[in-house]
Amino acid sequence: GLMIDNPYSILYHAARNGIPIFCPALTDGSVGDMIFFHSYRRPGLVLDIARDLRKLNEIAMNAKSTGMVILGGGVVKHHICNA
Repeated sequence: GLMIDNPYSILYHAARNGIPIFCPALTDGSVGDMIFFHSYRRPGLVLDIARDLRKLNEIAMNAKSTGMVILGGGVVKHHICNA
């Protein structure tokens, strides 16, 4: 994001403000949930998608409150609703 150096870029502003960006498409649905639970119980599974999914779910589980604005559906909806 910082390498983009474009003030019109969402990735640029996310990087400048320490906001993580996730693309959980590979972990959509119950397979993604099983990868998360396996990596949670047995750390050591080495898949970048699992690390992203775990971090995404930890952020949701540790949040004081959550909310949703859903436009459409799909992958992001699945992860937000699981929180």
